[in-house]
Amino acid sequence: MMGRATGTLIKNAFWEPEAEKLSPKEIEAIQSERLRGLVRRVYEGSAFYRRLLRERGIWPDSIRSIDDIEKLPFTTKEDLRDNYPFGLLSAPFSKVVRIHTSSGTTGNPTVVAYSRRDLEIWANCIARCLTMTGVTSEDVFQVILGYGLFTGGLGFHYGAELIGAKVVPSSTGGTKRQIKLMKDLGVTAFTSIPSYALYLGETAIDMGIDPRSDLRIKTISCGAESWSESTREKLEELFGCMVFNSYGLSEVGGPGVAFECVAQDGLHVWSDHFLVEVIDPRTGESLPPGEEGELVITTLSREAMPLIRYRTRDIAAILDDGICECGRAHRRISWIKGRTDDMIKVRGVNVFPSQIEHVLMRIPGVGNNYQIVVEKRGHMDELKVRIEVTGEIFKGELKDLVDLRERITSELENTLGLRLAVELVEPGSLPRVEGKAVRVLDRRSGI
Repeated sequence: MMGRATGTLIKNAFWEPEAEKLSPKEIEAIQSERLRGLVRRVYEGSAFYRRLLRERGIWPDSIRSIDDIEKLPFTTKEDLRDNYPFGLLSAPFSKVVRIHTSSGTTGNPTVVAYSRRDLEIWANCIARCLTMTGVTSEDVFQVILGYGLFTGGLGFHYGAELIGAKVVPSSTGGTKRQIKLMKDLGVTAFTSIPSYALYLGETAIDMGIDPRSDLRIKTISCGAESWSESTREKLEELFGCMVFNSYGLSEVGGPGVAFECVAQDGLHVWSDHFLVEVIDPRTGESLPPGEEGELVITTLSREAMPLIRYRTRDIAAILDDGICECGRAHRRISWIKGRTDDMIKVRGVNVFPSQIEHVLMRIPGVGNNYQIVVEKRGHMDELKVRIEVTGEIFKGELKDLVDLRERITSELENTLGLRLAVELVEPGSLPRVEGKAVRVLDRRSGI
């Protein structure tokens, strides 16, 4: 797939060529060796895993290769919360040098502990990710992600510094200040949540700054929330550069688990550090490449708090094996469709917010912000989508608004198999946030 914003693939590069150019057989051998070592480490170092393995009749010598992965038990977010704070450590507490946690808004937070070696591997994975998208030591790299307990900001910061890029740790908030920094410091690459990247572009235009001609951005990395190819296309058009999808989650170490290369054809998982599976979320059975299900990750090289078969709740597929045109054989996964716990069930139909976004963002006249509202009308669930339109449409003829609403309604119905209400609103009228976008208001339970 060609980079849509540039029309050509930029020259690819490698941060760790020996690791990134491994053949499929070499990757499998490394994974099997590290899986054996992982099982031995958790058996000896973690009372939690030792109990789980013994309950299954599994001893360290029971696991000989990655073909034995299905013998091992799953780990869940509930396991992390139930063993709060350090019940899943597999290394002595003295080896821990960094602790991150989730927000814990619904109970105990999930704790993620790192050894010094864990931090080195994390930075190296991010360095691989950024290098293969074209970031070099000549770039000025702005980190527009939260710093602190959230893993995103620090992960990208240390990875970019390892490459030698000039890092601007602007964190989140102060949108106009972010854009001033971009312009004044000559920022050439940045990372952000996709919904906020759209907001940055909108705000720049409001400030009289053309993101394409007045800024020097050549690459953007986005992640940390579900988004779509259509949003990527919108961002590439807005900034006139290539936009890359990033995947990671704090429980397995943060961002840098998987990333797109310049081919933009799936996200490469760093298979020497992470073993990925896709399972049926209802039965737990493994699914073959190409079939969509829940992504499961085993951390092969983490020291402090490794996880075996962690159920991410993210819905994706493993793409068919093969060497990517970038030269890497590391397995690729599809874009994350959504999360098993984000899915909305309306009148018996399963709806993911990313499906709605994908339709909206490719229709001319639709703005950059929308909101999904689910309500109960009598005994029936009703789905409504509130959508900002562009200034041209809002100020234009009434007929244009009517035609746009009819087109959106029709295309959403064709995609979802569900009739829903569409409300078009003026630009800037829906709430903005400078963190993850709150796309869904489920009012069936008073939310």
